[in-house]
Amino acid sequence: MKLRPSLVLVMAIIVMAGMSSCVRKYTCQCQVSYTGQPGLPDSTVQTFTITDTKSKAQSECESNSKTIDQAGIHTVEACHIY
Repeated sequence: MKLRPSLVLVMAIIVMAGMSSCVRKYTCQCQVSYTGQPGLPDSTVQTFTITDTKSKAQSECESNSKTIDQAGIHTVEACHIY
């Protein structure tokens, strides 16, 4: 059986769309805040891009969240995906 060129093209487009739809660019936003002593910097927001599936990007982003207590300074870095 001979396939029509247009049918082959449509099938190729569907396969390519299916393979690329899972991987996207996600923005990870981390808010860093400091407390504990006077004169500490204001809260800052850092953003970066993650290209992966949503669940993997969310896991990678949230793995950057942390809390540090050192020398009387309490630092919180809270990261979320957008």
